[in-house]
Amino acid sequence: MPDRPTHSRTHHRGAAGDWPGQPADSPYPGPASGDATVEELEAQLETAKALAAEHLAALQRTAADFANFKRRTAEDREREFGLASESVLRKLLALADDFDRALEAMPAELMGVAWIEGIVLLDRKLRALLESEGVTPIEALGRLFDPREHEAIASVPATGRSDGEIVAEVQRGYRVRDRVLRPALVAVAAGATGSGDTTSHAN
Repeated sequence: MPDRPTHSRTHHRGAAGDWPGQPADSPYPGPASGDATVEELEAQLETAKALAAEHLAALQRTAADFANFKRRTAEDREREFGLASESVLRKLLALADDFDRALEAMPAELMGVAWIEGIVLLDRKLRALLESEGVTPIEALGRLFDPREHEAIASVPATGRSDGEIVAEVQRGYRVRDRVLRPALVAVAAGATGSGDTTSHAN
């Protein structure tokens, strides 16, 4: 009767890659052999914990980078949209200027005529549209010159006005929400003493 081949049932599983299903280059330690000490097991556990913490930190950095990328993309898109909308609003302001000039030059005797009332109604609708987009006029006449909101195109003798007071508004200025969309073009009083008092004192 032929001898049957004998197989050893002893398997050493202490090294990485020596136990079923574990890659040979796995950074995680395989099951310890029966004669492994408690210290060896604790060292393997600490190694596994350190690797897990390293992978978790890498995932957190990746998630943070992606969140920052999304935020920057949204900000860029909002900024580009804001620039485009402001460009459209400036074009509407040119139309508002035309209405201003037309209504200022309108003879008083024509007020009340049907087609004049139609122009007035269109002007009101345009103002309502601008206001709905956050566009409001900048106050100028009678106020002190502010370079953030006003642009001086003329300087006139004070004649009793305070130095720097706006005495004429050549073109209305506008702001959109908290930003100046277009500064007001103004004429400013100059050469005043501050109070307009020109009284001389006798010797």
